[in-house]
Amino acid sequence: QVQVRESGGGSVQAGGSLRLSCEGSIVFYKNKKNCVGWFRQAPGQEREGVAQIYTSDGATWYADTMAGRVTISQDQAENTVYLEINNLKPEDTAMYFCAADPWLPGLACTREKRTSDFAYWGQGTHVNVSS
Repeated sequence: QVQVRESGGGSVQAGGSLRLSCEGSIVFYKNKKNCVGWFRQAPGQEREGVAQIYTSDGATWYADTMAGRVTISQDQAENTVYLEINNLKPEDTAMYFCAADPWLPGLACTREKRTSDFAYWGQGTHVNVSS
C-alpha cells in the first residue's frame, strides 16, 4: 500500500526552527527515482510549493519566498525526506504537506511543480509560529 506520512510539526516561537519529516514506501520507490515535494497551506489560502528534491541525485528546487531559510534533504537508509525551516515567522503558520511522484523526471523536479503533478500525498503536519 502506498503511503506518505509527515511528522515533526508543532508550535514554536518566531525565530525558532523545526525539522519536518516525510517517510513512506513511495518516497523511495523501487528504482529510487522520486520527486518529493513539500507544500504548505495556510487557512484561506492556496497550497503553495516550498521545496522539492529528486531522490536519485539529490537535486533540489526552492521557492523564492523561503529560499535561505529552508533546506530539503534525504536519508535513503531511513526512507525519509526532511524539510528544515529556520528563523520561523508567524506567516509560516500553515499545514505542511509532503508529496511524492515516481514519474516526474529529474530535470522537471528542479523546477517548480504544481500540486497536480504529484500522485501521492500525506495528511499533513501543522506548524504554528507565535510572535
